[in-house]
Amino acid sequence: MLIPLMDQLRVARAVGRPRTRPDALRGDKAYSSRAIRAHLRSRGIKAVIPEPEDQEGHRRRRGSRGGRPVSLDADDYKNRNVIERSYCHLKQWRAIATRYDKHAVTYRAAIILHSVITWTKALSDTP
Repeated sequence: MLIPLMDQLRVARAVGRPRTRPDALRGDKAYSSRAIRAHLRSRGIKAVIPEPEDQEGHRRRRGSRGGRPVSLDADDYKNRNVIERSYCHLKQWRAIATRYDKHAVTYRAAIILHSVITWTKALSDTP
């Protein structure tokens, strides 16, 4: 799910083409798979994802063949709560929280609609 999402990533700039490669990707332990880490490494994106205890145990059990431990920038990982709070705010809409929509396009449209409404409310609240 993450890799197709990364392919759709576009961040506008003031001048030039939009960015398609972020500097870093913050994620929880669920995103600590070999495929995701290899994809991020191939694109030159820093992975700020902790290693789950079971993967760490498997790596240690293999000894020197297990590879190096995963590096984690603890200070950068502490900022992940901003993303979590934003996602929790999105889930206040029942349709988004239950994922009731049949098609992914409809679900994405609901997320975009909710984001636009939240953004306009934030603009109107700012003095």
